[in-house]
Amino acid sequence: MSFSSTHPFAVGNFRITPLSRSSGSDQHTALLSIQRGQGSQTHDRVYTFKPEFKTQDSALMYAAAQGRYWLLNPASLA
Repeated sequence: MSFSSTHPFAVGNFRITPLSRSSGSDQHTALLSIQRGQGSQTHDRVYTFKPEFKTQDSALMYAAAQGRYWLLNPASLA
């Protein structure tokens, strides 16, 4: 199992990092890390999404889209 990330983006106090996890045989899972705070006061939530993707890029794009949607509607991942 391997992980891959794209460039994180920051908005206000939040740092959004789209991630992809490869489970082999052309299966990639989209993950999203949402970080808040600095130093020892950092809080990080990682969300895993249900759909499987055939390419790493499509999983990363899905995770990034979910991160942008979360910024508009934080209750969407509650």
